[in-house]
Amino acid sequence: MRYLTAGESHGPQLTTIIEGLPAGMELTAEDINLDLARRQKGYGRGRRMQIEKDQVFIASGVRHGYTLGSPVSLVVENNDWKHWTKIMGSEPLADEESGEVKRKITRPRPGHADLNGGLKYGHRDLRNVLERSSARETTVRVAAGAAAKKVLSLLGVKVTSHVVEIGGVKAESKPMSIEEIQKVSEESPVRCLEPKAEKEMMEAIDRAKENGDSIGGIVEVIAEGMPAGVGSYVHYDRKLDAKIAAAVVSINAFKGVEFGIGFEAAHKPGSEVHDEIAWDPSKGYYRESNNLGGFEGGMTTGMPIVVRGVMKPIPTLYKPLRSVDIDSKETFTASIERSDSCAVPAAAVVAEAAVAWELASALLDQFNSDRMESLVKSVEDQRAFAREF
Repeated sequence: MRYLTAGESHGPQLTTIIEGLPAGMELTAEDINLDLARRQKGYGRGRRMQIEKDQVFIASGVRHGYTLGSPVSLVVENNDWKHWTKIMGSEPLADEESGEVKRKITRPRPGHADLNGGLKYGHRDLRNVLERSSARETTVRVAAGAAAKKVLSLLGVKVTSHVVEIGGVKAESKPMSIEEIQKVSEESPVRCLEPKAEKEMMEAIDRAKENGDSIGGIVEVIAEGMPAGVGSYVHYDRKLDAKIAAAVVSINAFKGVEFGIGFEAAHKPGSEVHDEIAWDPSKGYYRESNNLGGFEGGMTTGMPIVVRGVMKPIPTLYKPLRSVDIDSKETFTASIERSDSCAVPAAAVVAEAAVAWELASALLDQFNSDRMESLVKSVEDQRAFAREF
């Protein structure tokens, strides 16, 4: 299973084409729109979220609510396109010297892809870079992830996310079912599970906004129900935890990832890190703890998958940092393209989609997946085998 995204932040639309979904799987626009709406929520978001109301149009690969096995194309229109037709249109300008090239950008913003993208492709107008490198692209990554979550749900795998830290404010963890996590996080403006931390996170976001600054944080994605043995210990590029790590770090502004207790393992002896193995007639093998976050040797253990991603503060600030104009080479303060003071709650939804995609993709790679009914049977057979092993 694979997908490709296309589109610019202020272009007419964003598109993703998904290849490899099994035939006969239920899939509707509502399955996808639910997660698109979740991505647009969150305390600290900017004005763009008030302009766009993301809705998907399924352009191919689905008939009467069921996938055909052919590529599925998903389209999300940009409502703001009507104000950008002369700036972002695909047709050649009649006379570029007449001043029709509007809002040309020659001042790269620190922390963005602007300068590096210009150096890579030779763009003298850095809008050619920032329109694609914008986090707006995650709209259709979430759409693809929603399709993956549909696959997982039909296979008995549940995925959710929440925020564990924003701007240095950490939420205390307490035991909760995945259903409780989903319910509580959805009701929180910052997707936090602890009321006290929620309030402090919102206050931290307000302070950052007042100061013209931005703050980052840490999100956590949890998945339950994955059968044991998915991934590989044989091939380095098929280790599932490695694929998930790459997917999370590929999200805009994410700079690190960890599983289970993660970097804390560096400070503990092995006896306090590794998860002891137990067996039960009804559920087969399981671990007495889950310090390794559901993975051993690049493969799932059958325990809940717990993965966290670190998001840096958004680099566009209302007190912009210094930069150098690529034409004049003079020092300027960087231009402002968007105004979120914190996007961590929304980023949790994006991370959830990224993890869901890798989990679903691994299942489709490993098991018979041309038809949904065959896939369901193959995964159920694997679970039965593991219980009896």
